[in-house]
Amino acid sequence: MGAIEEVYADLDTDVSEEEFREAVEEKVEQMGGLADEETAAMLLAHELNEGEVDTVADIEPGMEEVKFLAKVVSIGELRTFERDGEDEDGRVANVEAADETGTVRLAFWDQQAESVVEGELEEGQVLRIAGRPKDGYNGLEVSVDKAEPDDDAEIDVELGDGSTVDALTMGQSDVNVRGIVLETDSIRTFDRDDGSEGKVSNLLLGDETGRVRVTMWDDRADRATELEPGTAVEVVDGYVREREGDLELHVGDHGAIDEIDETVEFTPEADAVGAVEMDEVVDLAGVVRSADPKRTFDRDDGSEGQVRNIRVQDDTGDIRVALWGEKADKEIAPGDEVFVADAEIQDGWQDDLEASAGWQSTVVVLDEDTGAGSAAPSPGGSGSGASGGSGGSSGSDAGLGAFTGDGDGADSGTSGDGGSEGAASAGGGADGGAAAAAAEEVEFTGTVVQTGDPVILDDGQETMQVDTDAALTLGQEVTVRGAMADDRLDADDVF
Repeated sequence: MGAIEEVYADLDTDVSEEEFREAVEEKVEQMGGLADEETAAMLLAHELNEGEVDTVADIEPGMEEVKFLAKVVSIGELRTFERDGEDEDGRVANVEAADETGTVRLAFWDQQAESVVEGELEEGQVLRIAGRPKDGYNGLEVSVDKAEPDDDAEIDVELGDGSTVDALTMGQSDVNVRGIVLETDSIRTFDRDDGSEGKVSNLLLGDETGRVRVTMWDDRADRATELEPGTAVEVVDGYVREREGDLELHVGDHGAIDEIDETVEFTPEADAVGAVEMDEVVDLAGVVRSADPKRTFDRDDGSEGQVRNIRVQDDTGDIRVALWGEKADKEIAPGDEVFVADAEIQDGWQDDLEASAGWQSTVVVLDEDTGAGSAAPSPGGSGSGASGGSGGSSGSDAGLGAFTGDGDGADSGTSGDGGSEGAASAGGGADGGAAAAAAEEVEFTGTVVQTGDPVILDDGQETMQVDTDAALTLGQEVTVRGAMADDRLDADDVF
């Protein structure tokens, strides 16, 4: 085997050996004898391999050009736009493609775009693609210079429907999933490269196997304002993409979100409160033990923000949850069952861990928004329900089945690990339940987390409802002493 054949054998290219040999000869001639055939072959091999990436996940927006393999997942419609200074309109068609590591949007332009929508590409085809990557509004996008089918290549990405949330896999198209709307977001607009305005919105969909964020584009984005939490729906002809490590279900012009008249259950799979760690992003489910009033504050940029703290308990412990922005306006009261998705664990009050629910989080009041435990039809004429879920990463049962939901909201010594020690200190000498029954004097020291009637104190392990006329402020640390009655401490002394 000669030098040219040896170099060519190591190449992964769609250039034929004959074309490669001709290019080597031209290279030798161009260099005027400064390079022999082997050197010229190696230079050409480097040029052919430049930009070659192993997987979609290896593509970065800063690269000048990339070459890769991907399977066609879905094909969009042809769109036209006006080009500055030109009489002829431009044309573009977007194609979703994927491999085992991720998804990427391919932009085909002008004549290529027409060929795409006229049927030269089919879903499920594997393409060998060369193009220029950039960071588009919806993530990674590659402007295609060349795309050719590769019938011999195989990519393990499944197409077809995923009938449940947990059956969704990256790269699927034509997906039909039934679920219950847990929460909707507002519609956002953005400017496309072609000068047109796009619309996008999100909702959170849940079923008995899990939950998934649904992203709706353009005309479908209006569904976020038309659907109420608790409505049972079917997502028709969606496609699955990956965003920041999580799967999302997208709905474009070919898809739909239709209301259905049937019962759909949502079972939250939550992390155990007692097992959460600093800087984790977790899902929590439990009963609200206490709920503070909403507070407003001024940001550095002069705008006004708002936050509200609630304390959520499961059978492994309890944790303070900070609700930021619009989430602070949610009607949440002690005794409500809630599901908090994508909350970040941070340092809280007195070095205690707390969960922060910001713009990327979802907060669902299960007994209201999903009709949990009710067989009555939900909004839109569809039934809904929720049953107890299994525990999170610790393996213990942290689902809603562990709670009675009796509405107490400030459980004194009746909860699991977080409240088993009772409300008594050195002055009381008995647990909260016994003190209440015997009307014995109890002393409790904690931080004011709710003012009004009742005042609620929190010592980091449990909360105490207190009846008092004393003027107290949020964050103030006080000690109260008095008799227990109906799970409340009737304070004779506050100091």
